[in-house]
Amino acid sequence: MDSSARVAVVTGAARGIGRAIAEKFLARGCRVALLDIDAATLARTARELGEVLALECDVANPGQVKASVARISARYGRIDALVNNAGIAVFKPLLETTHEEWSRVLDVNLSGPFLCTQACAPVMLRNGGGAIVNITSISGLRASTLRVAYGTSKAALDHLTRQQAAELGHLGIRVNAVAPGPVDTAMAKQVHTPAIRADYHDAIPLNRYGTEEEIAEAVLFLCSDAASYINGQTLAVDGGFDASGIGLPALRGLSP
Repeated sequence: MDSSARVAVVTGAARGIGRAIAEKFLARGCRVALLDIDAATLARTARELGEVLALECDVANPGQVKASVARISARYGRIDALVNNAGIAVFKPLLETTHEEWSRVLDVNLSGPFLCTQACAPVMLRNGGGAIVNITSISGLRASTLRVAYGTSKAALDHLTRQQAAELGHLGIRVNAVAPGPVDTAMAKQVHTPAIRADYHDAIPLNRYGTEEEIAEAVLFLCSDAASYINGQTLAVDGGFDASGIGLPALRGLSP
């Protein structure tokens, strides 16, 4: 199918990785629907990107998700790709994380992809299927301090990816995940001190943060026909962070 006929839905698309993913789809000639809870930033992004459908939506709200997908279906008549990118994080010690914070993180990061997939899959099936990519995190693959809610939600999303792949694959819908490592987003630039950045560089074999565009390229690959036999997998886009384990800086200095 000509890419100009394809429709991609990207959640959390107003900024950062979500916006980068939307831009990649547009560059490939796809039509794109942007979902985000931040109406002001979403409107500005839509103006800057041009011909897109921008819809304010809380992905943890079943009614809003259903209404948004109905508008996308009415506008385009099809959905070929869904990227469940919307997510939030609370970085606190386990004993200081409130029940409300825990619940909201799981609602957005786990229930959101569940609800969006449930809503979009029937539209995908009208035209023979499609591809779904869930944005998980390296924090879902390896534990770390201050991430009890975030890391747990992403680990659960990793398993939800496999559940979705197992149930939807025979219908023609492939489901995979991308697990970003440290990425040079606007948020990271604000909250990562020079000491934190140096520690990450020491722990990542490529010795740098990833870019939003690099995450987006991985997502576009998994949504493309080139990935037609890939289903139920999680691709860590992390510069080798997960593969390297602890990676003591003192030992790295002994390497040639």
